[in-house]
Amino acid sequence: MELAIAGRWALVCAASKGLGKGCAEALVAEGVNVVINARSSALLEETAEHLRNLNPAVSVHTVAGDISLAETRQAALAACPQIDILITNAGGPPPGDFRDWSREDWMEAVNVNMVTPIELIKATVDDMAARGFGRVINITSAAVKAPIDILGLSNGARSGLTGFIAGLARQPQLAGRNVTINNLLPGSFDTDRLKNTQQQVAQSTEQSYEDVRDAFRLKVPAQRFGTAEEFGAFCAFLCSAQAGYMTGQNILLDGGNYPGTY
Repeated sequence: MELAIAGRWALVCAASKGLGKGCAEALVAEGVNVVINARSSALLEETAEHLRNLNPAVSVHTVAGDISLAETRQAALAACPQIDILITNAGGPPPGDFRDWSREDWMEAVNVNMVTPIELIKATVDDMAARGFGRVINITSAAVKAPIDILGLSNGARSGLTGFIAGLARQPQLAGRNVTINNLLPGSFDTDRLKNTQQQVAQSTEQSYEDVRDAFRLKVPAQRFGTAEEFGAFCAFLCSAQAGYMTGQNILLDGGNYPGTY
């Protein structure tokens, strides 16, 4: 399918690896110019070179730094001639027991996983509407749909973003001007974050990493982990011209793991 987004500009956050990188790869393959952001400058530049080799016809700019900081957001926005596509993404806060979390822990989680995406959206969607095209994808978590008890910081902060998006996406001045805002909720994808979680479980339970990883895999009805490439492909479709009638949705990509009907 021709997605009709070649020549557009996208800002992709946390794009040096994992799901963010998968999204950047899929967009670049479609001819989209990208500004990619991540905290690690070395890994970010390595990813940028990979993207340029993937499609030499596009422009790839990099902005290293913590996207939750105002100066990094300003630099990332300035690096884009215009932003037609915005992919917000950030690593989730650490697991734990809410009894151990301080107010500062909560403020950090809310800042990174709720306020930061909102700030980026605020800076871009009205210009998208003025041009008559815009796509915003927030990478959140399957835990928004089915909360995980040890991920309370993530459950809370990401659910706050989800509620905000539900209202914003339905504003006629955005939806009526071909600006869509959707959330992608990944389940178990084969990323470094998942591997680190599995290693922690293996250490705490004195099991082998291979046994823990297999147990995680077998819990998924698809009997496998998702790949960053297929996540990116789905993201690219949501950014396409053909996806203009889908907005305000929470789309679960989890290999069938969510047990509910709705």
